[in-house]
Amino acid sequence: MDNRISGHTGLLALIGSPVGHSGSPAMYNYSFARLGLDYVYVAFDIKEDQTKDAIAAMKTFKMRGMNVTMPCKTAACQYMDRLSPAAQIIGAVNTIVNDDGVLTGHMTDGEGFVRNLSDHGVDVKGKKITIAGGGGAATAIQVQCALDGAASICIFNRKDAFWGRTLETAEKIRRAVPECQVEVYDIADTEKMTEEIRSSQIFVNATVVGMKPMDGETVVKDTKAFYPGLVVADVVYNPEETRLLREAKEAGCVCIGGKGMLLWQGVAAFKLYTGLDMPVQEVKERFFS
Repeated sequence: MDNRISGHTGLLALIGSPVGHSGSPAMYNYSFARLGLDYVYVAFDIKEDQTKDAIAAMKTFKMRGMNVTMPCKTAACQYMDRLSPAAQIIGAVNTIVNDDGVLTGHMTDGEGFVRNLSDHGVDVKGKKITIAGGGGAATAIQVQCALDGAASICIFNRKDAFWGRTLETAEKIRRAVPECQVEVYDIADTEKMTEEIRSSQIFVNATVVGMKPMDGETVVKDTKAFYPGLVVADVVYNPEETRLLREAKEAGCVCIGGKGMLLWQGVAAFKLYTGLDMPVQEVKERFFS
């Protein structure tokens, strides 16, 4: 690393809090070195109220790009000069590209999810997809699936303080992609959720249910929702096999874990920064095996 840093080395970074656990610096720096690119990638612990200053510094330091994680994704959006279609609908960004002082905000979380499905031979186009969750990851997935041609999206979320935001997201998707049918239901309605999953080709858990320390829990309360051939995807990656995936596998479903989404959202951001393809197979073997 030290041997390739010079006075001309470009800077990229991850901002958010906490970021000390992130694998992004290792993944990006390996890829830069592998492709002979004169960049270095670091992580900065930035609280939400520091987002404006961090983005101002990005311009001052002429940084090529920046990844944004929680809790800064929504705050960062308001300081962009341009937004990608997905970021505009979602109202948040996770990737910022700096083109000579012009900042474009992107949201690659949803793209990472869709590309992870594709990596497993699953296409969202023309499919009915049921998604549990209304938070940041869920919203990104919902929007990207609609933009990529899903026929219908059925969203289940809790009727809590964020219920209104879920309804608002659904309406934004309807306006942006009118050919995609979008419905929202209360996740507490187990019977309805079972019915909708059984009539779907893809089911997605985009909540934290199943993640440690909730690894004994699942969003699907009735395993009758599962049927052989149903694609069940989980954004949770710790543990790698959640209770949801374990029970779905026992029912003959096609199961896809959450680690690949992390990889592919990074691949998409890398392309935006450099115009080049990340050495995906090598990164998979080195950091995701």
